[in-house]
Amino acid sequence: MIIVLPALARPLLETHLPGDAEVRWFASADDAYAMAPGAEAGWMDMQVPQNTGRAIALGTELKLVTTIYAGTDAFPLKEMKARGTRLTNGVGINTNAVAEYAVMGMLSLAKDFPAVVRAQDRSEWLRDAPGKFELQDSRALIIGYGAIGRRIGDILKGFGVHVTGVRRSATDEPDMLGPDDWPARLGDFDWVIVAAPATSETSHLIGAAELAAMKTSAYLVNIARGTLIDQDALIAALEGGQIAGAHLDVTDPEPLPPEHPLWKAPNTLITMHLSGRAQTRMFQRAAQLFLDNLARYRAGEPLINEVDLDLGY
Repeated sequence: MIIVLPALARPLLETHLPGDAEVRWFASADDAYAMAPGAEAGWMDMQVPQNTGRAIALGTELKLVTTIYAGTDAFPLKEMKARGTRLTNGVGINTNAVAEYAVMGMLSLAKDFPAVVRAQDRSEWLRDAPGKFELQDSRALIIGYGAIGRRIGDILKGFGVHVTGVRRSATDEPDMLGPDDWPARLGDFDWVIVAAPATSETSHLIGAAELAAMKTSAYLVNIARGTLIDQDALIAALEGGQIAGAHLDVTDPEPLPPEHPLWKAPNTLITMHLSGRAQTRMFQRAAQLFLDNLARYRAGEPLINEVDLDLGY
C-alpha cells in the first residue's frame, strides 16, 4: 500500500510503519498534491485547510484518511463518501488544551485581564480591578457537549459554575438540553459557549435573534468554528452593548484580515485559533492515533474516531 504522510511527523512514525508500505513524505502543499494520486492511506493536514481538501480530492484511490483536527469542514466529505474513503478525526487529541483555553478566555473576560496587561505595558499601577465578574454561581450554556464541551463543563464546575449542556441526541443526563430547547433559554445564562461541530446545520447557529435573546451582561465564547456565528450580527451586538463581550478563538475567515472590524469590537478577546496548539503532545498523540487506525484498517477492525461522512463528525 502507498501512504502519504507529513515529513514533520517522520521521526514519530517511520520506524512503526508496515514494512510492505511505500511511504511518501510531503514537506509542502505541492508535494502533497503530487503524492496523493495512487495512495491508499494518508494524513495530509496542512496549515491552510483548503490545501488539505485539495490534496484529498486528488487522492482518488484513498481509502483511509486521518486528521489531527476534530472539525472536518476542510474535507470534501461527499466526494470521499462516493469513493468509499473512510475518515478518522482527532477528537480527544486537543480536548484539554482547547478546554483550558476556553476557560482562560472566560477568566480573562470576567476580570478584564487585557486591561491589566495594557496597564503593565504602560507601567501604570491600577488602583482598582477593571473586571469584577466572578465565575462562582454564574450559569453557563455549552452548545455542543462532546469531548471538548464536556471537559469545559468539568473544569467550570470546579469554579462553582452551574453548567447546562446541549446535545444533538436525546439524553437523560441532568442539566442537558436538546437541539431545539436551548434558544428559548438563552436569557438564563451568563456564558454561552459554542463547542459544536461545523456543519450545514450549524452555520450561523448564533445570529442576531440569539444575540438579542442573551442577557446584556452575558458573554459569548466560540472555540468551535467561526462559521457558527454570524459575525456581522456579533459585531453589531458588541458595539451596541447587547452582550457584555466575547472570546473568539476562531473567526471567519482565518486568518482574520488586519482591517476586519472584529479586531476593534469592544470587550472582544481574539486568540487566533491557538487553543489546540497550546500544548506539547499534539503530534505525539496524533501519530499514535494514526498508527492505531492504520493497524485496525489493515486488520478489518473498527476504527477509532471514525467520522460519519453524512453528519460531518
